[in-house]
Amino acid sequence: MIALIVTLVALALILARVPVGFALLIPSAGYVLFYSSQSLTAAVERMTASLNSFPLLAVPLFILVGSLANAAGLSDRIFAAAQALVGRVRGGLGYVNVLASLGFSWMSGSAASDVAVLGKITTPQMLSRGYPRRFVAGLTSASSLVAPMMPPSIPAIMFGVASGVSIGAMFLASVVPALLLTLVLILSVFLYTRRHPGLVESGQVSGSRRRAVLTALPVAFAPVIVLGGILGGIFTPTEAAATTVAYLLVLALLVYRSLPLRKLIGALRETFSTSVTILFIVASSAMFGWVLTVERVPHALADLILSMTDSPTVFLLMMMVVLLLIGMVMEPTSAVLITTPVLFPISQQLNVDPVHFGVVLVFTLLIGLFTPPVGLVLFVLESVSTLRNSEIIRGVLPYVAVFIGFAILLILVPQIALWLPGIAQ
Repeated sequence: MIALIVTLVALALILARVPVGFALLIPSAGYVLFYSSQSLTAAVERMTASLNSFPLLAVPLFILVGSLANAAGLSDRIFAAAQALVGRVRGGLGYVNVLASLGFSWMSGSAASDVAVLGKITTPQMLSRGYPRRFVAGLTSASSLVAPMMPPSIPAIMFGVASGVSIGAMFLASVVPALLLTLVLILSVFLYTRRHPGLVESGQVSGSRRRAVLTALPVAFAPVIVLGGILGGIFTPTEAAATTVAYLLVLALLVYRSLPLRKLIGALRETFSTSVTILFIVASSAMFGWVLTVERVPHALADLILSMTDSPTVFLLMMMVVLLLIGMVMEPTSAVLITTPVLFPISQQLNVDPVHFGVVLVFTLLIGLFTPPVGLVLFVLESVSTLRNSEIIRGVLPYVAVFIGFAILLILVPQIALWLPGIAQ
């Protein structure tokens, strides 16, 4: 009963737009003060101990990678290369939209960052070329989902920290689903433009196509550092993040010379602000998870689910429904930290592969980025473009249905996630 009250208070605070870290911390602190024999000092020590994690260090480093790429204009180079390659075909800017998101995803790890950066570039160009507003809104929103799926994925790191599953394995398991998702988005552009023959020409590609591609090649080497280093056993994910930061600094300062001191300081400030927010959520989630564990919520939930089914597939489908509802009211990073300690032990009792479980959990929660009332991507795109929120919601709804279907496919065909980690072993 106490656990239910703590959970309901936390949920009410989240719905009231209280920052998630405080929404989790306030009822948890109340539990410690009034119902627990543990002192508040010991609880604070538990929170700080949750941050003493080498894998967790990858989070601020990968956030810095995205901030540096944005500040140095590397996203512009990725967009120019994609436009040079496919910009002249029918519906070319639609393909550019998707491919630019794929290219930027290797440095972003966040859908909000992807849509904030590329939405400023792709949206006005597509609208000026006569692309329907709903199509632009839906595609730009949907393509940003590739960023938190493709390594480096911040939610995947959070799952690894919360569960103890190898973050490197999670990165490898996310590659094929992210690429398949990219192909689905490309197919959606193809089918749409077939019905709209007027979108034959997306305009002249500025400058030399070869120059645009060659200029972007050094940027394209960043994923080789991340994934190649992990696959080759050269780096841990945290070390890969630090190496990528150093590589981008060399590119921005010495090769492109596109990162003045003012922008570098801005990137560091943005990284600090975002990292502090995420790490505070991590610490608060540790306290909240401890409350649920003391009240034996995971055990009670495990008994309930195991009394209903012993099928791993049925469990994952049930979990998907629950996570879709959670994702509607909670940002994915927070939701991963809260749900993993509760659901992961149940999955292990049912012999679900831990990496497969992690990919399904992360992807399902990411769908919440496109669903009201939270729908972070919807609000970010509205803030960086002339698109209205109602247009964005109507445009993205068909893609939400596609994403749910893709989540079911991930559940039914585990090898989509497990094939690449299996090869790497």
